[in-house]
Amino acid sequence: MSAELKPNKVIFADNLPALAQLNTASVQLIYIDPPFNTGHTQKRTQMRTTRSKHGDRTGFKGEKYRTERIGSESFEDDFKDFQAFIKPRLVEAQRILSPTGSLYFHIDYREAHYCKVLLDQIFGRENFLNEIIWAYDYGARPKKKWPPKHDNILLYVRERENYFFDADAVERIPYMAPGLVGKEKAARGKLPTDTWWHTIVSPTGKEKTGYPTQKPLGVLRRIVQASSRPGDLVLDFFAGSGTTGAAALELGRRFILMDHNPAAIRVMRKRFTGQVVEFCGADGKLLPD
Repeated sequence: MSAELKPNKVIFADNLPALAQLNTASVQLIYIDPPFNTGHTQKRTQMRTTRSKHGDRTGFKGEKYRTERIGSESFEDDFKDFQAFIKPRLVEAQRILSPTGSLYFHIDYREAHYCKVLLDQIFGRENFLNEIIWAYDYGARPKKKWPPKHDNILLYVRERENYFFDADAVERIPYMAPGLVGKEKAARGKLPTDTWWHTIVSPTGKEKTGYPTQKPLGVLRRIVQASSRPGDLVLDFFAGSGTTGAAALELGRRFILMDHNPAAIRVMRKRFTGQVVEFCGADGKLLPD
């Protein structure tokens, strides 16, 4: 499959054989957020809240609200051998990347160290560029250990001497102590470091899609800005809710997304309503509406 000739595509298929159809060195940026192998069911329940005198919840100023479950999405996040599952897909990712390309591999602390060793073997230790820590502050707080509130994003490039990275395109962030850097620098803001403080997708915000593992658009926007140019092709073969595609569309990039979960395809169909995006199967034939 010529990736250059088929932009803005969502492929409903097992990603391994689908990746094998993409041309070598055809993609500038790959971001993947594979299942974290937590051993649990990832689930997101969608609720509707309406004001009611006989509601089951009490809100601001004692107002009563009734909550109604309107749906849920879930999948099993459990692999007996995660390394055996992910390795052939990473081998394909390395093949597909262009000489200036980058892979952002999003994983959590349970698997990050194993995956880094694997990525070193496939991409070469010399092509490891960064470990980005995405830190957030939401959810339960266990009291028998430090609450884990971060994910790891491992950044590898195809060729250490040739990769593309545009720091000037990245949205700058406020200084934590603006008084120490002067008015001009404070007004401009600073380039983010390898630790990104960014909230999760709000359960009640406009950005939410209801997909269990949806990642914030702000995180993907930063990745796409830094490691691709307008018109470049971006690939996400664990697409989920389609946030990588949404960031690519916003920033004038092309994309190919892959997922074999019907729930993900439903969410992406809704998310990309009104956009020129083809939904097809493993055989390349368009999916029925």
